[in-house]
Amino acid sequence: MTTTTAIAATSLAADDDLESVNPPGDPLGTSAARTRSAALEAQLARDPGRFRVLTGDRPTGRLHLGHYFGTLHNRVRLQELGTEVFVLIADYQVLTDRDVADHLAEHVENLVLDYLAIGIDPARSTIFTHSAVPALNQLLLPFLSLVSVAELGRNPTVKDEIAHSRQSSVSGLMFTYPAHQAADILFCKADLVPVGQDQLPHLELTRTIARRFNDRYGNGTSVFPEPDALLSAAPLLLGTDGTKMSKSRGNAIALSAGADETARLIRGAKTDAERQISYDPVGRPEVSSLVLLAALCLDRDPRQLADEIGGAGAAALKSTVIEAVNEYLAPIRARREQLAQDRGHIRRILREGNERAQAVAETTLDEVRSAMNSRY
Repeated sequence: MTTTTAIAATSLAADDDLESVNPPGDPLGTSAARTRSAALEAQLARDPGRFRVLTGDRPTGRLHLGHYFGTLHNRVRLQELGTEVFVLIADYQVLTDRDVADHLAEHVENLVLDYLAIGIDPARSTIFTHSAVPALNQLLLPFLSLVSVAELGRNPTVKDEIAHSRQSSVSGLMFTYPAHQAADILFCKADLVPVGQDQLPHLELTRTIARRFNDRYGNGTSVFPEPDALLSAAPLLLGTDGTKMSKSRGNAIALSAGADETARLIRGAKTDAERQISYDPVGRPEVSSLVLLAALCLDRDPRQLADEIGGAGAAALKSTVIEAVNEYLAPIRARREQLAQDRGHIRRILREGNERAQAVAETTLDEVRSAMNSRY
């Protein structure tokens, strides 16, 4: 199996700062989720058009190589298969753990530029923002009535976000995060959600909300599907400091970085004292992450690549990584630079995507009102 094939089932976690968790007693545990995800991949191969996918990012900074190999690559794959893809720019969720949404408009436009540069086609995938789809956000109110404060508070992702929050106190919006994500998924009745293991608790709560709404208001019919996880098979890329690659930690290699900046960041990446290069993700995580990054870009097996570098040491490894990454990103960077010349085009894409998403959300909200007998 080639490295590119190995990441074919990669997927998105909603935020690059979340840690992997598997809550005890989770009815959608990792083992079951992986089995189900494999079956879904087989169904996707046979009939991709039957699925609708929701995925997205918070606009908190530049997208990086971890995002690309962890999720962006997969979005393009799903789009090319013929699956309907909704890509959410979760600008409201930036407010959950930040007192001020600095440079928000710039971050949103840069996300769109990255999406287009890597191959997301706005004619086939809907790119939209939270704040422009009021009907989506209105679903949050009935959804919150279906979950308890205790259920929201014990969500492990929320706990982790609170623990790492830079705020002196936790806002109410933080606690609504799982229910808001349920609205993100269910407004368009997505039945597939690409997630990492850390996002399984969020998705399980979404499934719970859908089930409770159907039971309470459905009158024997299902207003909402119970979406499945398309679980990530992506290996973890570490940042230049040896910890998880993250926008907020300043250890990431951005897709929009130039060749010189990329080379500087890779040369400064943490390795270890052993000269012989090997691929051992457990024993030598920093070196192995660099080997893996080069292997992903070159479509090579990381163990074979490490063996070829062998005793040449970290300097040779980093040179290999620099050359591989810059060559791989060159067409993406060129496309991005060209697109950046017309910011009006970026705003038109957002406007059109927002309009499509709002139309879908209004239809769903109308169904919700009918089910709740609240159409006056």
